[in-house]
Amino acid sequence: MNTQDQNQFEKANGPNYIDGFVLPIAREHLIDYKTVAEKVADIWKEHGAIAYFEYVGDDLELEGTRSFAELVDVEDDEVIIFGWVVFASREARNLANQKVAADPRMNDLIAPLCDPSRMIFDASRMLYGGFQPLIFK
Repeated sequence: MNTQDQNQFEKANGPNYIDGFVLPIAREHLIDYKTVAEKVADIWKEHGAIAYFEYVGDDLELEGTRSFAELVDVEDDEVIIFGWVVFASREARNLANQKVAADPRMNDLIAPLCDPSRMIFDASRMLYGGFQPLIFK
């Protein structure tokens, strides 16, 4: 996006705001997790997200730095998911968070992932934060 396009975008839409997250998932449950995450992404978008992304870690080590794997204490049988959800603004994010939290489909989707007898998703090991733009090119 060139500077003129960027300025027009910002005037029309304002700078974006994102929620970012990192979490470990057992390799054996990755397909189950993906199936749920695809439905969760649709719900977020219904409630105001502009875009929803999740990626699986592939190259996670850089000498002299701490890795996501280290921060979430990843085990040998786990992969790292790195994701972010894009919103028009922090206000739009806050409203979407309220709507998603109240959407009964979310509990139906997430509860089986958190079942202690077959733990797929452990929120206590997830890193999360909201981020405002610093550089927009």
